[in-house]
Amino acid sequence: MKRILLLLSLCLTGFFSHAQTAAINNFLVKENLLKNNKLAIIAADSLNNPNENINGIYTFSVSGFTQVLKFNDGIAVLPLPIDKSTFVYIKHQNDSGTHSKLVYVYKKDTDLSPYAINSLWLFIIPIILVIIAFAFRKLIIFVVIVFLVFVYFNHSNGLNLSTFFESIFDGLKNLV
Repeated sequence: MKRILLLLSLCLTGFFSHAQTAAINNFLVKENLLKNNKLAIIAADSLNNPNENINGIYTFSVSGFTQVLKFNDGIAVLPLPIDKSTFVYIKHQNDSGTHSKLVYVYKKDTDLSPYAINSLWLFIIPIILVIIAFAFRKLIIFVVIVFLVFVYFNHSNGLNLSTFFESIFDGLKNLV
């Protein structure tokens, strides 16, 4: 009986030792080193230094789709390749809150260049356009055209209306 209890305790110790003890509170988005049109998510600390202690399976939301990512030494690769330049909204939720990034991925030939976008710019740009339109009534047509170009660029590159507002609200929540 003692041997069975010892064996059972060893099995449970091994099982619980693989549980996630580290939380991802910040991450970076880079091009995968294999240059296969995929993005890599790198776990980072608050100073954007890579955190190599992250190992295990974590759930992310990528542009509205749930992705289960396996991190090895702080790096996970998104499974779907990117065909053209696009916006990618990546969000991770854990016990300490929701952590999200809006990234514009510029694709040129076989290279991907991800640029992190502060979500507040999506809020500030339309507000500035409205202020300009009210301040200078002769520029209303120009402001409407610029606003339509702004909306078309966002929509044609994969930033739909729900993701647009979700990224703005997440950015505003992080300010508080």
